[in-house]
Amino acid sequence: MEILQIPVLKDNYVYLLHEPASGATAAVDPAVAEPVLEALAARGWRLTHILNTHPHGDHVDGNWTLKRETGCRVLGAEQDRDRIPGLDVGLGEGDEVALGAARAQVLSVPGHTAGHLAYWFPEQAALFPGDTLFALGCGRLLGGTAEQLWQSLDRLRQLPPATRIYCAHEYTQANGRFARTVEPDNPALAARLAQVDELRRQGQPTVPSTLAEELATNPFLRPESPEIRRRLGLEAAPPEVVFAALRRRKDIF
Repeated sequence: MEILQIPVLKDNYVYLLHEPASGATAAVDPAVAEPVLEALAARGWRLTHILNTHPHGDHVDGNWTLKRETGCRVLGAEQDRDRIPGLDVGLGEGDEVALGAARAQVLSVPGHTAGHLAYWFPEQAALFPGDTLFALGCGRLLGGTAEQLWQSLDRLRQLPPATRIYCAHEYTQANGRFARTVEPDNPALAARLAQVDELRRQGQPTVPSTLAEELATNPFLRPESPEIRRRLGLEAAPPEVVFAALRRRKDIF
């Protein structure tokens, strides 16, 4: 499966997933249509699917135009049927999406929104988590709860460490500034922030990352970290309480 990353708007990414044997091509979270149509035309690909993770406008506003221009089918959470433009196929936990020979497992990962989905391609070791998990961060609570989001992230961190995380936004530098405040003595974090700064200086994306990188440096996946716990004054708290405190602190950072 070929994966093409398309930067759109100020800091969004749309992904085109192309399975060459069948010609099946999916757009993940198309915020806008025109750059997607241009990329398809440049490669001679035909859009067959849209995969939406959640119904926010910066993930679905290109749906209708792409559907009209290409005849593709729109897939997303059945729970959000009334909020996802042009939804044809409602999905939920345990469903599977086939792009030719490439198959994605549909994961329910609520928290950022109540019906949020992620698409996990095991054979390609590729995860499309929308706004649930970011490089060095996670989504705000805009419909779900901190407990739900922690459970979702805890589930995602059980995936293979080599998994590539194709998140939907270029937030890594800002997330890194927050991460430094809660775990400043983490050497892996310091090294990663230097790398991130250099990539951005060169105008390069910092996404995708790998789950291994996130496990070593993303504070929202590290509530067991003794340093984070000390800085929050929550040395004996369960992970979900530490996570909720991190999320609240990030909200006002």
